[in-house]
Amino acid sequence: MDDLIEAARDVQQRSHVPYSEYRVGAALETDDGEVFVGCNLENANFSNSLHAEEVAVAEAVKKGHRDFARLAVSSSRRDGVTPCGMCRQTLAEFCDDDLLVICDEGDDETPTEYTLGDLLPNTISQETLE
Repeated sequence: MDDLIEAARDVQQRSHVPYSEYRVGAALETDDGEVFVGCNLENANFSNSLHAEEVAVAEAVKKGHRDFARLAVSSSRRDGVTPCGMCRQTLAEFCDDDLLVICDEGDDETPTEYTLGDLLPNTISQETLE
């Protein structure tokens, strides 16, 4: 199994999901090989919940990283979960279109791979706002 998927699976155990019971972990690898993880943190007011990908990006950015190579996402159901639209936009703020997004399909399945550009074509960016 890919180490990045394993890191995403491991961090799921720290999720706070009393409402959905749907654990998600994300592992974001920088261009220099450092890995930052995040898990979902639910709130009774669902709009205040944090998604695993957002938490991983925040961890990396607060440590000064801005260049990313890969992201692995895994749910406790091993259902090939992809980042939601909000997370895709957050990733687009800090990552290039060629960011590899690896989605965990389970132990006996090959992970599904996308690029961020595949998942979020024609993104809103600084260039589109000018």
